Amino acid sequence: MKINLKPRTMMYPAPAVVASAYDEDGNPDCCTLAFATMCSHHPPAIMIAINSTLKRKTLADILNTKEFCVGFPSVEHMAETDYFGIETGYRQAKLQKANFNYKNAEMVNAPIIEEFKVSVECRAMHIAEVGSHTQITGEIVNIQADESVIDNKGKIIFEKLNPLAYDDVTHSYYEMGEKISDAFKPGLKFR
Repeated sequence: MKINLKPRTMMYPAPAVVASAYDEDGNPDCCTLAFATMCSHHPPAIMIAINSTLKRKTLADILNTKEFCVGFPSVEHMAETDYFGIETGYRQAKLQKANFNYKNAEMVNAPIIEEFKVSVECRAMHIAEVGSHTQITGEIVNIQADESVIDNKGKIIFEKLNPLAYDDVTHSYYEMGEKISDAFKPGLKFR
Protein backbone atom coordinates (compact mmCIF):
# COMPACT_ATOMS: atom_id res chain seq x y z
CA MET A 1 0.00 0.00 0.00
CA LYS A 2 1.25 3.51 -0.87
CA ILE A 3 0.87 6.37 1.57
CA ASN A 4 0.45 10.02 0.60
CA LEU A 5 3.12 12.27 2.08
CA LYS A 6 3.20 16.02 2.51
CA PRO A 7 4.66 17.70 -0.61
CA ARG A 8 8.28 18.73 -0.14
CA THR A 9 11.49 19.05 -2.10
CA MET A 10 13.06 15.72 -2.96
CA MET A 11 15.10 14.08 -5.69
CA TYR A 12 16.87 10.74 -5.42
CA PRO A 13 19.78 10.64 -5.77
CA ALA A 14 20.63 14.32 -5.41
CA PRO A 15 24.18 15.53 -5.84
CA ALA A 16 25.77 17.84 -3.34
CA VAL A 17 27.45 20.43 -5.56
CA VAL A 18 29.28 23.67 -4.88
CA ALA A 19 28.60 26.78 -6.98
CA SER A 20 31.35 29.39 -7.09
CA ALA A 21 31.58 32.92 -8.45
CA TYR A 22 33.56 36.12 -7.99
CA ASP A 23 32.07 39.06 -6.16
CA GLU A 24 32.23 42.63 -7.51
CA ASP A 25 35.69 43.09 -5.92
CA GLY A 26 37.07 39.91 -7.53
CA ASN A 27 36.96 37.82 -4.35
CA PRO A 28 35.94 34.16 -4.71
CA ASP A 29 32.81 32.88 -3.00
CA CYS A 30 30.98 29.59 -3.02
CA CYS A 31 27.96 27.79 -1.60
CA THR A 32 26.78 24.22 -1.40
CA LEU A 33 23.60 23.37 -3.28
CA ALA A 34 21.26 20.41 -3.24
CA PHE A 35 19.17 21.87 -6.07
CA ALA A 36 21.14 21.05 -9.21
CA THR A 37 20.44 18.92 -12.26
CA MET A 38 21.09 18.47 -15.97
CA CYS A 39 18.52 20.19 -18.16
CA SER A 40 19.69 20.20 -21.81
CA HIS A 41 21.92 18.22 -24.16
CA HIS A 42 22.01 20.91 -26.87
CA PRO A 43 23.40 23.22 -25.69
CA PRO A 44 24.79 21.33 -22.72
CA ALA A 45 23.28 22.97 -19.65
CA ILE A 46 22.68 22.50 -15.97
CA MET A 47 20.21 24.14 -13.64
CA ILE A 48 21.01 25.29 -10.14
CA ALA A 49 18.67 26.93 -7.66
CA ILE A 50 19.74 29.07 -4.71
CA ASN A 51 17.44 30.15 -1.91
CA SER A 52 16.60 33.79 -2.57
CA THR A 53 14.59 34.31 0.62
CA LEU A 54 17.86 34.16 2.57
CA LYS A 55 20.76 36.52 2.02
CA ARG A 56 23.07 34.42 -0.19
CA LYS A 57 26.28 36.09 -1.31
CA THR A 58 26.99 33.52 -4.02
CA LEU A 59 23.56 34.15 -5.53
CA ALA A 60 24.23 37.91 -5.61
CA ASP A 61 27.63 37.25 -7.20
CA ILE A 62 26.17 35.02 -9.94
CA LEU A 63 23.37 37.47 -10.67
CA ASN A 64 25.99 40.22 -10.98
CA THR A 65 28.49 38.39 -13.23
CA LYS A 66 26.14 35.92 -14.98
CA GLU A 67 29.01 33.40 -14.83
CA PHE A 68 29.75 30.61 -12.36
CA CYS A 69 31.34 27.22 -11.86
CA VAL A 70 29.81 24.12 -10.35
CA GLY A 71 32.17 21.73 -8.59
CA PHE A 72 31.36 18.11 -7.83
CA PRO A 73 32.87 17.26 -4.45
CA SER A 74 34.02 13.76 -3.66
CA VAL A 75 33.12 12.03 -0.40
CA GLU A 76 36.55 12.96 0.97
CA HIS A 77 35.49 16.64 0.97
CA MET A 78 32.24 16.20 2.89
CA ALA A 79 33.23 18.47 5.82
CA GLU A 80 34.33 21.33 3.57
CA THR A 81 31.25 20.92 1.38
CA ASP A 82 29.01 21.06 4.44
CA TYR A 83 30.84 24.16 5.69
CA PHE A 84 30.38 25.94 2.34
CA GLY A 85 26.63 25.47 2.83
CA ILE A 86 26.30 26.55 6.46
CA GLU A 87 28.61 29.61 6.45
CA THR A 88 27.85 32.89 4.71
CA GLY A 89 30.31 34.55 2.39
CA TYR A 90 29.27 37.89 3.88
CA ARG A 91 31.00 36.90 7.13
CA GLN A 92 33.82 34.61 6.09
CA ALA A 93 36.20 33.98 3.17
CA LYS A 94 35.07 30.35 3.00
CA LEU A 95 37.68 28.92 0.63
CA GLN A 96 40.48 30.44 2.68
CA LYS A 97 38.97 29.22 5.98
CA ALA A 98 38.69 25.65 4.60
CA ASN A 99 42.27 25.82 3.24
CA PHE A 100 40.97 25.24 -0.30
CA ASN A 101 42.65 26.61 -3.39
CA TYR A 102 41.06 28.13 -6.45
CA LYS A 103 42.13 29.25 -9.88
CA ASN A 104 40.47 31.24 -12.63
CA ALA A 105 38.22 29.24 -14.92
CA GLU A 106 39.39 29.06 -18.51
CA MET A 107 36.20 30.13 -20.33
CA VAL A 108 34.25 32.19 -17.78
CA ASN A 109 35.05 34.79 -15.15
CA ALA A 110 34.58 32.51 -12.13
CA PRO A 111 36.76 30.59 -9.69
CA ILE A 112 37.31 26.85 -9.93
CA ILE A 113 37.89 25.05 -6.64
CA GLU A 114 41.01 23.01 -7.27
CA GLU A 115 40.31 20.30 -4.68
CA PHE A 116 37.19 19.18 -6.59
CA LYS A 117 38.06 16.65 -9.27
CA VAL A 118 35.35 17.80 -11.71
CA SER A 119 34.08 21.33 -12.34
CA VAL A 120 31.87 22.80 -15.03
CA GLU A 121 32.17 26.39 -16.19
CA CYS A 122 28.83 28.03 -16.96
CA ARG A 123 27.30 31.17 -18.42
CA ALA A 124 23.82 32.02 -17.23
CA MET A 125 21.35 31.62 -20.08
CA HIS A 126 18.09 31.81 -18.14
CA ILE A 127 17.19 33.10 -14.69
CA ALA A 128 13.78 32.67 -13.08
CA GLU A 129 12.25 33.06 -9.65
CA VAL A 130 10.64 29.79 -8.59
CA GLY A 131 9.03 30.10 -5.18
CA SER A 132 11.73 30.45 -2.54
CA HIS A 133 14.60 29.99 -4.99
CA THR A 134 16.27 31.72 -7.91
CA GLN A 135 16.72 29.14 -10.64
CA ILE A 136 19.71 29.67 -12.90
CA THR A 137 20.21 27.67 -16.07
CA GLY A 138 23.84 27.72 -17.07
CA GLU A 139 25.20 26.74 -20.46
CA ILE A 140 28.24 24.54 -19.88
CA VAL A 141 31.07 26.14 -21.84
CA ASN A 142 33.93 24.07 -20.43
CA ILE A 143 34.56 21.10 -18.15
CA GLN A 144 37.72 20.63 -16.16
CA ALA A 145 38.47 17.22 -14.70
CA ASP A 146 41.43 15.80 -12.84
CA GLU A 147 43.21 13.16 -14.93
CA SER A 148 42.82 10.71 -12.03
CA VAL A 149 39.07 10.43 -12.76
CA ILE A 150 39.26 10.26 -16.59
CA ASP A 151 39.35 7.08 -18.66
CA ASN A 152 41.30 6.62 -21.91
CA LYS A 153 38.27 7.85 -23.91
CA GLY A 154 38.10 11.16 -22.05
CA LYS A 155 35.07 10.23 -19.93
CA ILE A 156 34.67 10.68 -16.20
CA ILE A 157 34.94 7.47 -14.18
CA PHE A 158 32.07 7.76 -11.70
CA GLU A 159 33.61 5.39 -9.13
CA LYS A 160 36.88 7.33 -9.07
CA LEU A 161 35.06 10.63 -8.65
CA ASN A 162 33.12 9.09 -5.73
CA PRO A 163 30.62 11.99 -5.68
CA LEU A 164 28.90 13.12 -2.54
CA ALA A 165 25.10 12.69 -2.47
CA TYR A 166 22.65 14.62 -0.31
CA ASP A 167 19.18 13.75 0.99
CA ASP A 168 17.15 16.93 1.53
CA VAL A 169 14.42 14.97 3.36
CA THR A 170 16.66 13.68 6.17
CA HIS A 171 19.45 16.27 5.75
CA SER A 172 22.04 13.52 5.34
CA TYR A 173 25.09 12.90 3.14
CA TYR A 174 25.62 9.60 1.35
CA GLU A 175 28.25 7.79 -0.63
CA MET A 176 27.03 6.22 -3.89
CA GLY A 177 27.15 2.49 -4.51
CA GLU A 178 28.81 0.41 -7.18
CA LYS A 179 27.86 0.14 -10.86
CA ILE A 180 25.21 -2.52 -11.51
CA SER A 181 24.72 -2.27 -15.30
CA ASP A 182 25.33 -0.27 -18.45
CA ALA A 183 22.41 1.98 -19.38
CA PHE A 184 20.20 1.40 -22.44
CA LYS A 185 20.74 -2.37 -22.36
CA PRO A 186 18.66 -4.01 -19.59
CA GLY A 187 15.40 -2.63 -21.02
CA LEU A 188 16.03 -4.09 -24.47
CA LYS A 189 14.39 -7.35 -23.33
CA PHE A 190 11.03 -5.53 -23.31
CA ARG A 191 11.25 -4.32 -26.93
